[in-house]
Amino acid sequence: MMARATLSTSDARREAVIDAAIAEFAASGYHGTPISTVAARAGISPAYVFKLFPSKVDLFVAALDHCFELVEQSLATGARRAAVEDPETILDEMGSAYGELIADRRLLMLQVHAQSAADVPEIAAAMRRGLGRVTEFAKSRSNAPDEDVQRFIAFGQLCHLITTLDLDSQDDQWASLLARAIRHPAAPTRSPRE
Repeated sequence: MMARATLSTSDARREAVIDAAIAEFAASGYHGTPISTVAARAGISPAYVFKLFPSKVDLFVAALDHCFELVEQSLATGARRAAVEDPETILDEMGSAYGELIADRRLLMLQVHAQSAADVPEIAAAMRRGLGRVTEFAKSRSNAPDEDVQRFIAFGQLCHLITTLDLDSQDDQWASLLARAIRHPAAPTRSPRE
């Protein structure tokens, strides 16, 4: 059995701050979340947050980078579940794994809020970097044609709409049309700030 790496105190606190930032930024967005709220959730002082992350935008970008790391890990998990090495099957399993990941809406809402704050150059760059990372992984791991990878990413964005607006539980015909054959695991019940 391999020994687990021991994190230094600052590394452990950095991870705790990033986790707290994901939760807080997912609830209130970049512009609406003060560092003091993230610090309180992480159980440290705002000054220590600024010691780890020199600015609010640095913290938001770190949270977003971590989000995309988790997305890529999720896609890798889905690809491993594929019964056959077929591009369509691999992309389907990746999509299912991503649906499971965003059942916890914090990562999803962080991405939504990042898009709404894309006027901040560092956030726009982080979104492009993360989307590029996910797209390149989906392409290289599935070996699917470009148009299938494009459709995969487009369906991911549609899943964001369906999940954030709870469209798969709406009776309107237009909502049913958009959500047809797309199902997501039920989100765990929690308060918005949990």
